[in-house]
Amino acid sequence: MAFFDTVRSGVAPAHSPARPVADPTAAALDRAIWAGIGATALVAGLGALMGGFTVMWSSFAFALVGIPLLLAAERVYRRRDLRLAAAAGGTAQIAAFTAFGAPLSYLAASLGLPLQDQPLDAIDRALGLDWPALLAWMNRNAALHPLFNAAYLSFAAQATLTILALAFTARLAQLRLFIVAFMLAAVVTIAISALLPAQGIWGHYDLSAADYPAIVPATREVHLPIFLGLRDGSFRLLMGKGSEGIITFPSLHAALGVIFILAMWPVPGLRWIALAVNLLMIAATPVDGGHYFIDIVAGIAVALACWAAARTLARRAERRHGARSPLGHRDFASGTTA
Repeated sequence: MAFFDTVRSGVAPAHSPARPVADPTAAALDRAIWAGIGATALVAGLGALMGGFTVMWSSFAFALVGIPLLLAAERVYRRRDLRLAAAAGGTAQIAAFTAFGAPLSYLAASLGLPLQDQPLDAIDRALGLDWPALLAWMNRNAALHPLFNAAYLSFAAQATLTILALAFTARLAQLRLFIVAFMLAAVVTIAISALLPAQGIWGHYDLSAADYPAIVPATREVHLPIFLGLRDGSFRLLMGKGSEGIITFPSLHAALGVIFILAMWPVPGLRWIALAVNLLMIAATPVDGGHYFIDIVAGIAVALACWAAARTLARRAERRHGARSPLGHRDFASGTTA
């Protein structure tokens, strides 16, 4: 399957040393990743200045302290163990990107374009999909809800575990592919949400706890005061840690659920765990994330497009540095496996 083909996976063939060696493809992707992070930071900074936002610097404590420490660790281990270096560097990249990506979603909402809840709900109904019926089913089967809730809330942990799994199995170029796709998916969903904003199911249906007394969905209406405040100008704070997820269409959870599966697919054993957890996370997204069904479909489409774009970027980097990569046995460009 084309979408499960990877860049050179970083698993050393039998005749190669057990420890991976430096790979120019991974280095090229690292440069692209940091360029993307820099561009995201620049847009977020300019948006904050132009929009009259106040930055809550205390919420960026990890970004300001932890990221330099991770980069220092990457530098130390670069000559000793590329797996440890990649784990530290990949964690730094995701941490840096999310630190600026969260404010970017707030800036997108502050544009205040017309809400699209009515047409999104109409699309669901036209497809024969009944969201209130799903909520009622989940409320009747409350014993199952903790599984869905835990899967939905696994988002941040999965990002870290995916980095560590790919790094410590020496799939170092695949790790960069994952990070590029992660970043692209986040930026695309934020951009679309700016143009097609929606408050989500809880606001649209004006739901309260009385409508689902047996369960406590993950998001509910928690994000609405911030989302609506960003739209009317009454909320003008930007934060990293502690920011609320305010993107409705497309679903970022659905998009990254697909990307987690694709990223982990080359890892024997873990692929099936990733598949199960992320299918459950995607299934949990309508209720626990307060999403329309069409949000999920759009999120999956974004994921596939961004994974394809990341693969194209990686193929180009690989070709620039020669057909043979020291990272492993899977040929990204041809999709063949030794």
